[in-house]
Amino acid sequence: MRRRIDIDKAAAYSIVINGVQIAAVLAIAFLVLFTDIEQQSVLFVDFIISLASLLVIWGAVVDIQQALSARRINEQSLMLEEAYGQLESLNVTLRAQRHDCLNHLQVVSSLLEMGEPGEASDYIERVYGDIRSVSTALKTGNPAVNALLKVKLGEGQARGVFMELKIQSKWDKLPVPGWEMCRVLGNLIDNALDALRETPEPRLTIVLGEDEKTYFFAVENNGPEVPEALRPKLFQSGFTTKGPERGMGLFIVRDILERAGGQISLESGPEKTAFRGFMPRPEPAEEQGENGLPKSAQNGIL
Repeated sequence: MRRRIDIDKAAAYSIVINGVQIAAVLAIAFLVLFTDIEQQSVLFVDFIISLASLLVIWGAVVDIQQALSARRINEQSLMLEEAYGQLESLNVTLRAQRHDCLNHLQVVSSLLEMGEPGEASDYIERVYGDIRSVSTALKTGNPAVNALLKVKLGEGQARGVFMELKIQSKWDKLPVPGWEMCRVLGNLIDNALDALRETPEPRLTIVLGEDEKTYFFAVENNGPEVPEALRPKLFQSGFTTKGPERGMGLFIVRDILERAGGQISLESGPEKTAFRGFMPRPEPAEEQGENGLPKSAQNGIL
């Protein structure tokens, strides 16, 4: 668990430490310039120099710690900005879908008022077919993930990308909150859609599944191969090939998964690029007996 940083306390420490360092250096300079060192206690001078050296080292260590803490704060700030951007995009998409829904209802109402029940029925069937083609694939037990997948399917359709969902489990007991899993999948899907901009017949496949020990997923696309030289840098904070104010997406993905005990990896070739990740499944809680103790302990109770 990361410690919260008290900015005022850190600033006070820095001021005091650096002030003591300056005083120690001035004291040494005074001894050297204005006193006859040969007549002074050599041990006293050595003590002053040693004390000043220790203070300098201590100050340097504290400064390094504060610099690392500031770096963590900056990374957390960038992660929050990325999450806010994703939520804002999701909100815009949901508002657009609400607007489309109202338009569909108005069309159906108008057709019924005009005495065209057959046309209204045909229109409803067409709209229902479009909705069902998306909804039938959404079989997870996580509403946040379902909402994200629906939005991303709409984005892919708007870009002309053929998207396929392969959902093999309910994903209803993830070790991370649903909104954090949305950040993982959202970043990977966004990167895949960006990679497919210049690809003829673009395809994107999303796999969600589980086995006895892990929840796993994959986001695969048939875009260009990721250069070998770039692969070790992809998950670093701030690294990007997309321009300024980018480069936090894959860092966020790795950070969320590693905090949950999982991992993310990249496989890329001329025909397919795939990001694959997993998280360990939580240990199931042992079933309780009638007396409130685990059933495995019942045999030892008379």
